[in-house]
Amino acid sequence: MHGVKRIRYSREALEAKQQRDKAKLQEYLALTEEIISRKKNGDYSHEAFDLTTRMLRVNPEFYTVWNYRKTILVKEFFLKSTPHQINDVLSGDLDMTTAFLKQHPKIYAIWNHRRWCLEQVPEGPTEADPNGWKMANWKKELYVVEKMLDVDARNFHAWNYRRYVLASMPVHRSEQSELDYTTRKIEANFSNFSAWHQRSKVLTTLWETGKANPAQNREEELELVRNAMYTDPFDQSVWIYHRWLIGEGSDATILQAEISSIQELLDEQPDSKWCMESLVHYKQLLLRNHSAIIGAEDRQVVKTSCLDLLLQLQHVDSERKNRYGDLAVRIRDMDI
Repeated sequence: MHGVKRIRYSREALEAKQQRDKAKLQEYLALTEEIISRKKNGDYSHEAFDLTTRMLRVNPEFYTVWNYRKTILVKEFFLKSTPHQINDVLSGDLDMTTAFLKQHPKIYAIWNHRRWCLEQVPEGPTEADPNGWKMANWKKELYVVEKMLDVDARNFHAWNYRRYVLASMPVHRSEQSELDYTTRKIEANFSNFSAWHQRSKVLTTLWETGKANPAQNREEELELVRNAMYTDPFDQSVWIYHRWLIGEGSDATILQAEISSIQELLDEQPDSKWCMESLVHYKQLLLRNHSAIIGAEDRQVVKTSCLDLLLQLQHVDSERKNRYGDLAVRIRDMDI
């Protein structure tokens, strides 16, 4: 591979390496065999638990071992421990998986074990503060996932997990705080599709609960997304969010304003397939939903414009030539 420095071994060094690799494989197979045997025999001892730790450090994708570890915790540790001890054990597993995620940030099994641990946190530490341990763990979890997103702002595993954490916290974080967080992530990188997606989820919640005005928000969001479009008109994330924001039922005034804005951008960036695709999409919506308010002559102009854009797209994005051709046939057959 380009950019990867090749290591040349002498014959003796290569043989030594092969011996080490063979020994590691034998050790791994022996450890696997012992764990499976203990699991089959219903061994839920501390020794068995320590063996799962050893294995998961080597192979954190081993689902059977994760499940065995959970069983040991439930059938041994939890039954014989105080709530304080249970919280300590679970905190230990959370710390362990934090270390794993630094090396393996996209392994489902690690994220799933964290979820399980958080859901087992007992109430306490006192009757007066039953959410004390829970809240402390969930706050720490939000901190951990934010650190993960600082390292890789587009890690969709971390974004999915963040949504889970926010939904599960005993005291919910405000939607406005989360909206501000996505703003920071988007302004740092307009190509962050996961941040745009999270933003759409937050706004939907705000609108459905009546905490925000959709019309006002959309105007503010359109300003944000236009800035992103002009910054990088070739980035797919921005255009997908824009299409979600406009929706299928926008009124003619909004559609015409966006068509005008995108046309201005296309004039500056004549090879932007996303400008062309979006213009075709929004002009179709205009024809389909608002044909009554535009004259017959204007409807034909819009239709012809769509067909011209699709012809250009067949050259600019030739891999999807047939798709654009099929769409042109449907538009040509539209009854306007």
